[in-house]
Amino acid sequence: MNVVVLGAGIIGVSTAWHLLERGHEVTVVDRQPDAALETSFANAAQISVSYCEPWANRDAPLKALKWMFRDDAPLLFRPQFPLGQGWQQWRWGLQFLAQCNDAAFERNVQQLVALGAYSHEALKEVVRATGIDYHRLERGIAHYYTDQKSFDTAGDAAALMRKYGVARRLVSTAELLQIEPALGQFAHRIVGGTYTASDESGDARVFTQSLARRCAERGARFLYSHDIVQLEKTGNAIDSVAVRARTASAAGKNDAQAGPGAPTTRLKADAVVIACGSYTAPLLRTVGVDLPIYPGKGYSATFKLLKPELAPFVSMIDDEVKCALSRLGDDLRVAGTIEVGGYDLSLDTPVARARCHMLARRIEEVLPGVCDTRLAEQGGNPRFWTGLRPATPTNIPYIGKTRVGGLWVNAGHGTLGWTHGAGSGKAMAELISGEMPGMNFGFYGISRASRQGGLSPA
Repeated sequence: MNVVVLGAGIIGVSTAWHLLERGHEVTVVDRQPDAALETSFANAAQISVSYCEPWANRDAPLKALKWMFRDDAPLLFRPQFPLGQGWQQWRWGLQFLAQCNDAAFERNVQQLVALGAYSHEALKEVVRATGIDYHRLERGIAHYYTDQKSFDTAGDAAALMRKYGVARRLVSTAELLQIEPALGQFAHRIVGGTYTASDESGDARVFTQSLARRCAERGARFLYSHDIVQLEKTGNAIDSVAVRARTASAAGKNDAQAGPGAPTTRLKADAVVIACGSYTAPLLRTVGVDLPIYPGKGYSATFKLLKPELAPFVSMIDDEVKCALSRLGDDLRVAGTIEVGGYDLSLDTPVARARCHMLARRIEEVLPGVCDTRLAEQGGNPRFWTGLRPATPTNIPYIGKTRVGGLWVNAGHGTLGWTHGAGSGKAMAELISGEMPGMNFGFYGISRASRQGGLSPA
């Protein structure tokens, strides 16, 4: 089959790789000049099967209300007005609230963990096959608590994860320091933690770009610096995708044949996969498919290590400020906070500056003097980044086929795109090839009968 994949982040490139593995012809389209330059660029770097938890839980509504007036809150809901323009956000918010109960939480955890475990194995398969080096550390993930009340509930979360096969366990402060001695200077604040040895960390951008190059070597065509102009249908089936080069070099022609006024190129396809992150929903709506995927603006900072010998090797989660810390060679990545407020990507607003500076201050509190955060605080070379996390109300991504013939979707992974990327790509390729992925997961547009009896290729 001839398959066009729209989006060259971790989801799209993983999909391309696994389609090639099954003998399909693949074209990947992305508006950026290389792979992984948007949502996959500078995330928390964690493969966190043990932390595949949805945002929606019974405590989330009250916390969100309390945090609405804090610019550096872990989860900040910024209402969009007027309601006509912000309708998608309000609809998403109401659906999110409907998931804020214990029954829904456990149901969603089961799905997310199933996909996480499947994806982790898929990632290991790709690494074995390619030998890609991406600052991988197989040291597990430690989650530390500074509040006794929060730690008292950690056992319930760990037990739920163990119920679904994840070996997440409670640890004392003393054991946590044995696992990661770098926390020594902050130990007086820590009341306990959890630890999962099977989790790992690594640079999603480096991995994705390396995998994209290997896809190209195997014959995949990458159209970088190309905008998606239109999804074109014949009847109720996808026929082609109209794209346009953004630059002359991307077009391979002169300046008059690139940019907004340039002619379009039509890519004929037997199947089209939409893997455009937060931009998936508006693109799908142009052909009558309406999915509740809404952007959550996430932040990260990447700091050079001043004292590598004192820096952590175990990837960590800071429960108090809801941020993650991961070592990437001679850098430390700290990422966290979600701002639900539209498609704005600016870093120079008061809210954005407050959230970025919170990450820098927290690093100095937890690992004083270990990283060079001075430039970040002074605004000289902040190493700050922001990206849009494509979130669903359940945090469960949409992986499957739409009601438009030949049109598939692989999006809505929220903060778990790196954790779920390899497996989502493999599952998408399997579904398109008429196979049923071997996990207990509710694929979009796939009936129970299809799951039991196998699938026919698109």
